[in-house]
Amino acid sequence: MTQPKYVYYFGGKKADGDRTMKQILGGKGANLAEMINLGMPVPAGFTISTETCAIYQQTKGNLPKEVKEQIEAAMKRVEQDFGKKFGCPKNPLLFSVRSGAAASMPGMMDTVLNLGLNDETVEHIARNPARERYAYDSYRRFIPMYADVVAKVGRHDFEHVLDEFKAKLGVKLDNELSIQNLKELVVQYKALYRKLTGGNLPQCGWTQLYESINAVFRSWENPRSVTYRKMYNITGLLGTAVNVQGMVFGNYGDASATGVAFSRNPSTGENYFYGEWLRNAQGEDVVAGIRTPQQLSKKMSLMWAAEHGVSEADRVAKYPSMEESMPELYAELVDIKDRLEKHFTDMQDIEFTVEEGKLYMLQARNGKRTMIAAVKCAVDMVKEGLIDIEEAVSRIDPEQVDHLLHPYIDPNLKVKHIAKGLNASPGAATGQIVFNATDAVAWNAQKKKVIMVRLETSPEDLAGMTSAQGVLTARGGMTSHAAVVARGMGKTCVAGCSDLTISGKTVTIGGKTFKEGDWISIDGTRGLVFAGQVPLVKPSLRGDFDTIITWCKQVKRLGVRANADTPKDAQTAFDFGAEGVGLCRTEHMFFGGAKIDAMREMILASDTKGREAALSKMLPLQRKDYAGIFNAMKGQPCTVRLLDPPLHEFVPHDAQAQADLARKIGVPVESVVKRVKALHEENPMLGHRGCRLGISYPEIYNMQVRAIIEAAIEVKRQGLPVAPEIMIPLVGKKEELSFTKQQAIKTAETVLKAAGVSVDYTIGTMIEVPRAAITADQIAQEAQFFSFGTNDLTQMGCGFSRDDSGAFLKRYNQLDIYRRDPFQSLDQEGVGELVKIAVTKGRSVNPLLKCGICGEHGGEPHSIDFCHRVGLNYVSCSPFRVPVAIVAAARAAIKEKRAVEAERRRLAFGSKL
Repeated sequence: MTQPKYVYYFGGKKADGDRTMKQILGGKGANLAEMINLGMPVPAGFTISTETCAIYQQTKGNLPKEVKEQIEAAMKRVEQDFGKKFGCPKNPLLFSVRSGAAASMPGMMDTVLNLGLNDETVEHIARNPARERYAYDSYRRFIPMYADVVAKVGRHDFEHVLDEFKAKLGVKLDNELSIQNLKELVVQYKALYRKLTGGNLPQCGWTQLYESINAVFRSWENPRSVTYRKMYNITGLLGTAVNVQGMVFGNYGDASATGVAFSRNPSTGENYFYGEWLRNAQGEDVVAGIRTPQQLSKKMSLMWAAEHGVSEADRVAKYPSMEESMPELYAELVDIKDRLEKHFTDMQDIEFTVEEGKLYMLQARNGKRTMIAAVKCAVDMVKEGLIDIEEAVSRIDPEQVDHLLHPYIDPNLKVKHIAKGLNASPGAATGQIVFNATDAVAWNAQKKKVIMVRLETSPEDLAGMTSAQGVLTARGGMTSHAAVVARGMGKTCVAGCSDLTISGKTVTIGGKTFKEGDWISIDGTRGLVFAGQVPLVKPSLRGDFDTIITWCKQVKRLGVRANADTPKDAQTAFDFGAEGVGLCRTEHMFFGGAKIDAMREMILASDTKGREAALSKMLPLQRKDYAGIFNAMKGQPCTVRLLDPPLHEFVPHDAQAQADLARKIGVPVESVVKRVKALHEENPMLGHRGCRLGISYPEIYNMQVRAIIEAAIEVKRQGLPVAPEIMIPLVGKKEELSFTKQQAIKTAETVLKAAGVSVDYTIGTMIEVPRAAITADQIAQEAQFFSFGTNDLTQMGCGFSRDDSGAFLKRYNQLDIYRRDPFQSLDQEGVGELVKIAVTKGRSVNPLLKCGICGEHGGEPHSIDFCHRVGLNYVSCSPFRVPVAIVAAARAAIKEKRAVEAERRRLAFGSKL
C-alpha cells in the first residue's frame, strides 16, 4: 500500500510540487516549488502539507509516524543540498519555519527564524571573527521569537529589556549595538526566558524544530488568524502548510542584505519596480519596521530623499539604493522579477536575501494591493497582453470596490501639515487618537471615529486596524506590517513618521503634544499628518475604473438598478452606471416641510373626503419627485413602490409635537392624541401596512398612481422615454393584488385618456411574505413582475427581527450557525430557497415574468452571485453600491462560464479513457 505523502521537498533543480498544488502546499510552498522548477536561486527546504495541519487539529497534535519519517528523509536531502548538517555545531544548518495557507494571510500566523541555534552552535560560529557579530545578533533574535511563538509567553518583556538596554547605552537602533552588547543581551534574554517559562531554552535542534512545526500548526486557530479568515470570508481550507527552509543570512555583513519588493507599485498600480532593502539585516527588520529601510531603485531613492529633505551627499553615504550599491545583484533581481510576473501573469510580492554577494529568492506570491492598484494593474495588463478582459474583471474584488470611494483632503485647502511619513495606504481619515487595538475596538463600538497611533503595528493589532478610520505609525516602511495590512483593508495609513514619539497615552507629533481623544487627520496618499479635523472630500470614479465597468457590462448578464428615493439619488445612481431604479420608496418623500404636514393631515382626517382633500395637496409634490427621478434615469425602467409603512410612523408621539401639529392643522389636540393612540400596533411589521393600507384606504394608492402616471406624461411630453413600474407591497394572497391592481389600472387609464397620451406602464408586486413565495404561481397570474424585498422576507422567513437580532446573531456567527449576518448576506439555504420557489412557480405561469431583488442584499457580492444563478433579471442596491454590484454581476457570469468550460473539459477527458 502506498504511504500517504505529507512532506514535499524543494531544492536543487526539481521540486516535488508546483504552483497547481496550493491547496496541499499552501501558496508559499507551491510558489517556492514553482521557482525551483523555473531554475531560480531558492534555498532548499521542505513543505509539510495542509492535510497534515488538518490531522493536527483533529487529533490535537497526534501526528502519524510517517510525518516524522518523511521530515527526517527530507532533512537529509536539504543537508546534502547545502553541504551543512542540522545540529552540527561546526557546520550548522539553520532553518526558518513559516506558515503558508492556500489563501494569502500576511502576518496572521507564526514564523520562527534562526532555528537550530544554541549555545554550542553560536560559540563555534563566533570563533570566526567575521561571523561573531552575525552569531550573537541571530541568537538574540531567535530567543524572543521562540519564546513568543513556541513557549507562548509573548515578546513584550523581551522588547522592554531591549529598549531599556539601548536607552542605557544611549543608542537608538539595533545595529548600533556592539558584539559585546549583543552577548550581554543574549545572557539577559536567556535569563528572562527561564523566568517566564520555568525552563531553559531548548538546546536540541530537533526539539526546536518539532516544537516550532507544532506552533505553526497551532497558529491556524489563533485569534488573529480566525478573525482574518472571517473578515475576508476565507473558508474551505484544510489549514496551513509549514515551510521548513534552510536559512541564508542577510546579516553576515556589508556584502549581505535583505529586502521585500513588488513588481509594481501596490498602492497605485504603476508599472515600476517598487521595494525596500537593508544591508546587513534579516527580513523581519524590513517587514516589521524595526529599521526604516532604503529604496531598491535609484529613482525611488531620489524621490524618497527629496520628500524627506535628505541631501544628495547624505543619501549616497547613508541611504543608497540597491541599484547603486549592488548593481549586478540588482540587475539579477529585476530579471527574476520580470520572469515571475510574466510567468504568474500578475503583480508579484517577493522576498529576497543576499548572502555574501549571492542572491536568493525566499518568496513569490501575487501581491496584496489597494483597489486603485488592482484596477490599474488589471487594465494595464490587458493592454500589455498578459491577461484578457475576463481575467482582468475576475481580479477586481467587488467587496473592495468601495475602497475607491475613499475620501481625500482637498489639495487646494490651505492647511499646514505638522509631520510627514510614508504614504503607505491611500485615502484620508480624521479621528480621535487611541494608542492600542483594544481601545480602538471599544471606541468604535461607541460610534467614535478613531486614528490608531502606534510605534509600529503587529498582527495582534488587526482588530484595532479594522475598527480605526486610519493608522499612523512611527516606524516601518512601505512594506511594513501596517502598510501591507492597511492596503489590503483599504484603510488609510501613514507609516514611518519619524517626527512621532509616544509616551504612555500621549504622543508628540512634529513638536506638538496630543493626548488620547484629541483629533488628528492623516493623508495616506501623501503621507501627511494634520492637527485637528480636516474636511474630507468624496472622490469620483473615472479613468481606469470606467474601463473596468465597461468590460463588466460587456460580460455580465444580470441587470443592476438602484434604490433611489429622490431625483438626487437617482442621478447619483445613473452616474455610477445604474440601469434603472429597482426601488423608489414613496414614503421617504413624505418627510419634511409641507409634505409631512399634508401626510399628517391625511392621516388625521375622519373620512374619505377629508383624506382626499389632504391627498390633493400631496399630489403635486409626489408628481414633481417622480418626474425628477424619471428624468434622471433617461428612459431606464423605474419601479415605484406604493406606500408601505404603517401610518403611525408619520405622526408625532411626544406631547409637544402633537400640540404643535394640532395647532398647525386647526384641530383639537385631543383629536390628535386619540388618533395616534388608535394607530398604535403591538407588532407593526406584521400589521396595517403595505397593500393592506391600499385596500383599507384606496384613495391613498389612487393618488400615488395618478402622480406616477402624470409624471410619466410630463416627461414623455419633453421628448424623453419613460418606463414606470408600479409595485404593490406586502402582497401575500392573489386577491390582494387583484384588488389593488384593478384600482391602479382604473386610475392610470383615466389619467391617460384625459391627457390623450399613451404610456407603457407595468404593475407588479414585492415578494416579501413567505406565503407569496409559496403561492407565486397564483400571484403571477396578476403580476407583470416580481421584486423580492429580501429585508422583510428574511425577517419573516427566519423569524428574526432586524432591530433585535443583534443580541444573538454575533454569537451565531461565532458558532458558525450563520456564517454571515442574514440581513447583510442572503441566507441562500432558507430565504434563498423561497426566492427560487417563487421564480420557478411564477415563470411556470408567466415565462416572461421579470424578477429582481431590491433588499440591501442587492449590493452584496455573495447574494448577487446567487441572484445570477437563480436567473433573476436584475438586482437593485443603494446608489453607492452600484459599482460593487456591476463588478459582482460580471464576476458571477465569468465564474459560471468557467465552470461550464471546466465541466466540458472533464467530460471530454472522461470520454477518452
